[in-house]
Amino acid sequence: MKILQNSGVPIYQQIAEQLKEEILSGKLKQGEYLPSIRGLAKDLKISVITTMKAYEQLAEEGLVTAAQGKGFYVNAQDSEMLKEQHLRKVESALLEAIAAAKIAGMQEQELVETLKTLIAMSEDA
Repeated sequence: MKILQNSGVPIYQQIAEQLKEEILSGKLKQGEYLPSIRGLAKDLKISVITTMKAYEQLAEEGLVTAAQGKGFYVNAQDSEMLKEQHLRKVESALLEAIAAAKIAGMQEQELVETLKTLIAMSEDA
């Protein structure tokens, strides 16, 4: 896990996003326990409170559940919900790309062609 101290994104949010990505991608599976709060805090050299805040955020989103005395484990994920979350992520990234393209002075067709090229490149990889 990588934490960027001066990214402008709070550390707890960086942790939550990275764990969320691992859960949604299936890297962390249903029933699997997250690293202990103290252990993760020690590994990342951050406060236990910061780590706890990240885990609580994941719990609020329904991705994990706290088990008394055992820590947090990954909940079963609804495949439709997973798909919807990935679609939202794609939409957000595309909106960001559109905004950057406007700043760069790209025309719509040029942006579409760039996207097609990137898709083709990713299929070859």
